Amino acid sequence: MTDAPAISVKDLTKVFGGRTVVDHFDMDVPKGAIYGFLGPNGSGKTTTIRMMCGLLTPDDGSGQCLGYDILTQQEQIKERVGYMTQKFSLYEDLTIRENLDFIARMFRVKDRKARVQGALEDLGLADRAEQLAGTLSGGWKQRLALAACMIHDPQLLLLDEPTAGVDPKARRDFWDEIRKLSAQGVTVLVSTHYMDEAIQCDFIAYIAYGKKLISGVAREIPQMIGLHTYRVTGPDLSTLEAELRKEEGVAQVARFGAVLHVSGTDGAALDALAEKHGADGRYRWDRKEAELEEAFIYLMAGAADNFSGAAA
Repeated sequence: MTDAPAISVKDLTKVFGGRTVVDHFDMDVPKGAIYGFLGPNGSGKTTTIRMMCGLLTPDDGSGQCLGYDILTQQEQIKERVGYMTQKFSLYEDLTIRENLDFIARMFRVKDRKARVQGALEDLGLADRAEQLAGTLSGGWKQRLALAACMIHDPQLLLLDEPTAGVDPKARRDFWDEIRKLSAQGVTVLVSTHYMDEAIQCDFIAYIAYGKKLISGVAREIPQMIGLHTYRVTGPDLSTLEAELRKEEGVAQVARFGAVLHVSGTDGAALDALAEKHGADGRYRWDRKEAELEEAFIYLMAGAADNFSGAAA
């Protein structure tokens, strides 16, 4: 097994209607990794993923996916990729089994009948095999969509906001399946804005309005930014929150129920604020390790929208 990345791209750029939707994007994705793409809606996540995998031709840049050139060998890449879109895109008037059989035919899957049955059993769909897809709940449609995009045993799986609109248990079950696939060597690219999904990823790239802000090992992102955080509890947090937003050294104040998370890149300044506002005992200030959600909010706050004003 080679150590070469599953995907390696450089300077990927895409322009739509005079707007730079993706701006000189670089990325290496290790084989078998779950790589999460985070960012606000319209930030270029889907466009970036499609270009990285040969599904969309960039206006500039180069790279390889699964050993194939993303500019000249797109058909070879497509044969080895499974793509699960945000919107359910299978046939609602066909049964689960009929949908899987149809997709298997499209990919010229060998021993098709056995492969379809295996997919039904792998995703817990066997008992519902004759149910019409249109009558399924969101969670079951999600399972069917995953089974369909894995029917040809792809080396790479693309998931575009895969759990939008499904309940928390269905989301957990879905991620259990993704972890199994990753353990089998399947590389997974997933766009999401759910923090509980982000922490499931091995690596994360933050994308905002066409630009990559940061990328790396998921658990290391807050430290890469240099973010320090305090957890603050006490009475009348709204008043304290307003005061803290005016303080130098406070990059952000985020409310989580009855708790404030106060963050900044100057640890000494935050320590001084904790001492100042905690001196009378009304508020409890506890240092905590900065997490992905605080990092995400911090990065988004400093990102410029490329669709505002005259930005390109």
